[in-house]
Amino acid sequence: MTLAEKILAAHSGKQKVSPGEFLTVRVDLVMANDITAPIAIREFERLGAKAVFDPKRVVMVADHNAPARDTLAAERIKLLRDFAHQQGLLYLDCSKFGIEHVVLPEQGLVLPGDVVVGADSHTCTYGALGAFATGMGSTDIASAMATGEIWMKVPTTIKFVYHGKPGRWVTAKDFILYTIGDIGVDGALYAAMEFHGEAIAGLSMDGRFTMANMAIEAGAKVGLFLVDSKTAEYIKSRARRPYQVYEPDADSQYEEVIEYDVSAIEPQVAFPHLPSNTKGISKVGEVRIDQAVIGSCTNGRLEDLRLAAQVLKGRKVHPEVRCLVIPGSQEVYLQALREGLVEAFIQAGATVTMPTCGPCGGLHLGILAAGERCIATTNRNFVGRMGSTKSEVYLANPAIAAASAILGRIGGPEEVRG
Repeated sequence: MTLAEKILAAHSGKQKVSPGEFLTVRVDLVMANDITAPIAIREFERLGAKAVFDPKRVVMVADHNAPARDTLAAERIKLLRDFAHQQGLLYLDCSKFGIEHVVLPEQGLVLPGDVVVGADSHTCTYGALGAFATGMGSTDIASAMATGEIWMKVPTTIKFVYHGKPGRWVTAKDFILYTIGDIGVDGALYAAMEFHGEAIAGLSMDGRFTMANMAIEAGAKVGLFLVDSKTAEYIKSRARRPYQVYEPDADSQYEEVIEYDVSAIEPQVAFPHLPSNTKGISKVGEVRIDQAVIGSCTNGRLEDLRLAAQVLKGRKVHPEVRCLVIPGSQEVYLQALREGLVEAFIQAGATVTMPTCGPCGGLHLGILAAGERCIATTNRNFVGRMGSTKSEVYLANPAIAAASAILGRIGGPEEVRG
């Protein structure tokens, strides 16, 4: 069996499962946020449920419209908070913790071998830890909160193998953008993406979270990494409960095996209005920007901020560009302060905000007007994603975003750092 099949078999009481098979799967963690939880709570009550299956395994996170951008957002967050307190659930507010997909791994709430379902499509982020983590609709989440189980069809698995050593300024974000550009936004539709190769082994955990986060942008059900010494080191001080590591069998049956040589990949930019509309930085041309966003659940971790600060330090943001830096969590923010990264950002003319989803979904703190262009380290660039339907969003790694903020147009860090 593949890694996905191994985990699902273990959580459904079966010795073996096969792609296309429907299962009732036991879940280890259920998550919802201030956008999706109100619907889940309403449906939970409509079920007639009085209590969640296990208060320690249901998490509510306020991070999308938080801190509350308006009265409606405040009411939704209050509903979330009140339900969490009533049920004895873990409640994480971004003002204390940060963005859900950065915070849950940080807090040790997701561990290898887990099945995690979240009412947010980027729940697949936790696949970096070797967990089967996937997004679901709020009504399914309501059922999971009540029963601790969910029905699921076993996905096929596509094996992606990344060979070679990446060039300077090429990051995990470029690996996944290049992959999505190659296979398309439906290239892994309802499949598990299993990541392998020496280039993958060389990635830090921050880089792995970035890749797993964007598996959904290829249509995948989940993006999975094998557990290795880096994973073990990451969870060593975080795990507060037992966990099980699974590995794919040597004779796993994959739907397809796709291989890449990362030494041939240059930094990527996804043009509007799809993550698959990618070009290498050398082929971008002259694209003026109005805003740069560095952060989000995709690239708001410490390694990302270090990379952006490396480019911005001693330089100035272009006078016609707004540069927003959004740490993924308060833990990341605090470490960035200790390392002088925040000082470098502010001296460069960037604005550093508290952890929040904010502009990524066009919610607040960075909405685009008609005709404006933004380069962002976020995960989606659909029409109207960051504000006006007449605005444009370009996706890139933190070094490209930082360099573009300085240049006033999309460009690479070698233009400003050499």
